[in-house]
Amino acid sequence: MVNLLHGQLVRLVAANADKDAETMARWSRDSEFGRLLDTDPIMPSSPAQSKEDIRKWMENEDPTRFGFVMRALTDDTLLGFVGIGNISWTNGTGWASIGIGAREYWGKGYGTDAMRVLLRFAFTELNLLRVALNVFEYNPRAIKSYEKAGFKIEGCSRGVLNRDGKRYDAFEMGILRDEWERDA
Repeated sequence: MVNLLHGQLVRLVAANADKDAETMARWSRDSEFGRLLDTDPIMPSSPAQSKEDIRKWMENEDPTRFGFVMRALTDDTLLGFVGIGNISWTNGTGWASIGIGAREYWGKGYGTDAMRVLLRFAFTELNLLRVALNVFEYNPRAIKSYEKAGFKIEGCSRGVLNRDGKRYDAFEMGILRDEWERDA
C-alpha cells in the first residue's frame, strides 16, 4: 500500500510548535517569500507568536481545512507548508495552498512533489473532484511547478494585486480528479 503522505522528495506531517516555530518565524521575515505567498502585507512574527500560530493551526476543528508541513525525506528539514481549504463537500471542491520557506530548496522539485502528494490526498482520501489554487503572474516558477503537477490555467483576475506601484494579474489554476487519474 502506498504511503499517502510521502512523495519522492517530501513527506507531509503535522506541524510541531516547539520544533518548527523558530524556522517559521524566520520565514515570516523574508519579504520575497511573503510576496510570493500572499496578497497581505508582510507581517514578521516572533518565535513565540509563530509557536502560538502553529498551535492554533494544529488545533483546527474546521472540517473544510487540512494543513501539513512538508519535510525533506533525506534529512527531515522543514521546507514549508501545504494544505487544502475552503472545501465544499457538496460540490467536491477545495483550494490548495503551498509555501516553501526554505530558499535553498526552491526550484529543485520539492514544491511539485509536495503538490502531487497533496493532490493524491485530496482525490483519494478526501474524495474531492476538483482542486484549484491562485498564483501571481510574477511567480513563473510556481506556475511551471503547478503545471507539472497537472494544473491548468482556468482564469485570470487582471490587475488584482498592487506591488510597488505596479498592478499584477492573478491566475486561477485547477485540476479535476479524472485528469489527475489519467496523468498520475
